[in-house]
Amino acid sequence: MAALALGLAGTAIVVVPSMTAQANTADLVVDYACQQGIATSGSGTVYLRTKLTVPTTLNVGDPLNVAWKLNYKDATRFGAPARLPNGGRIEVTGRVNLTGSWIGQLQPKGSVDQPGAMIKGTPLNLPDGIADFAYTDREGTLTVKPGKLFVDFRPPASEVMVNDDDPAITYSGGWENLEGQPSGDNDYHLDLHRTTVAGAWASLTFTGTGVDYVAQRDRRAGPIDIAIDGQPGTPPRIDPSTNDDGTPVNDANKGGQTLWKFRGLKYGEHTITIKNVEDAKWGQLDAFRVVTRELVNPPQEYRAECTLISAPVGIEVTIGGGDNPASPSPDSSPDTSASPDSSASPSGSASASPSATPSATPSPSPSGDQSPSPSPSPSASRSPNLAPTQNYVVAVVTQGSPSPTATKTVTLTATPTVAQVAITPQGGAQTGEAPERVSSSGMLLIGSGGALLMIGMLSGVAMLRRRAAHSGERS
Repeated sequence: MAALALGLAGTAIVVVPSMTAQANTADLVVDYACQQGIATSGSGTVYLRTKLTVPTTLNVGDPLNVAWKLNYKDATRFGAPARLPNGGRIEVTGRVNLTGSWIGQLQPKGSVDQPGAMIKGTPLNLPDGIADFAYTDREGTLTVKPGKLFVDFRPPASEVMVNDDDPAITYSGGWENLEGQPSGDNDYHLDLHRTTVAGAWASLTFTGTGVDYVAQRDRRAGPIDIAIDGQPGTPPRIDPSTNDDGTPVNDANKGGQTLWKFRGLKYGEHTITIKNVEDAKWGQLDAFRVVTRELVNPPQEYRAECTLISAPVGIEVTIGGGDNPASPSPDSSPDTSASPDSSASPSGSASASPSATPSATPSPSPSGDQSPSPSPSPSASRSPNLAPTQNYVVAVVTQGSPSPTATKTVTLTATPTVAQVAITPQGGAQTGEAPERVSSSGMLLIGSGGALLMIGMLSGVAMLRRRAAHSGERS
């Protein structure tokens, strides 16, 4: 069986294909219990059944692919963490630990969008699976063990209008709900709430990064105090009966106006509260606009952490050499194609060096005793008047012994009688040999020059005579 399952216990199951030579993957079924984050906004504790698929035999250079399928184990579900008219996204990250020949961690990832509007607690869908891989660059055996799973929820960027009659808005006493307002007033959904009681308030708890206050601009309206999470807003008070420059307005029932806005809140749950300041002055609410900017990372408070509910398990993976060619061994066969003429016969004995590596192997005919000697250096002697010597490495085969034929390597010192590469000089090129010397080359050059000078003089006299004779004939 190609796969080895380690420490199986609890609900962990290893499923290995029945094929023997062809089986190269193993499936590990593991159950998880998830808590915190979107588990809390759903069933409280959510149970998952997962299947991790890992290759068990690879060759060096093959990728180690880890595929992890995800499913709910029972009726428990993750839930939407807030009211989200535009849905959201589930992102799952796993931990796969590697030990043995490699020590490290893979982090399979996957995600799935949640379609449609959601309220807090709406069941969320899981991605079908998550995956990751690593390249194998050497042989060895390693163990793959699944670790924790982390399930995040990422809300989308959005702007959502919350109408004045939405149940999420809480009102104190003294407010009137005005339905069916004229369309020319431009009120959102043609309705609004109004009060003339000092201190009457309305509040909305929302999830996002910003919020707007929308109401009518009207000369009969009075100042409104605004607070965010119990702290004065910026600015803390507005007056719908004045223009932005502070001058009084002449308008009446000019609805759909964004009178105050705030951005830059940390994503999460916040509360906005508006309060009427003066008696007999109108305090009005048409709608709140909740804004969520695009988030770089999923909110940490939404993260659910999933832990194994069985004993640790693992799958053993073997990485072999594959089809990579082995390193070539040195060629110890004699190569005489470029060997010099070593007809010179050195005297003395040659010392064997069994640790040397054979290279070029000329075949000189050494005289004297060639038996291996324990001496660490050659003992061959040479006369002081010999030409410079050159070292050669040859293979000597010892025969005539009852033991198997042994090949030993010796280093001989020999004086070549000819150059290693004989080149005949032609055309004055640098060939390695000097041209043959001629002792009479100087006299020959002088004689040739004198002959050329004499020929030139005789040719000039002959030309003058011919010209004179020609002139006499014409006269």
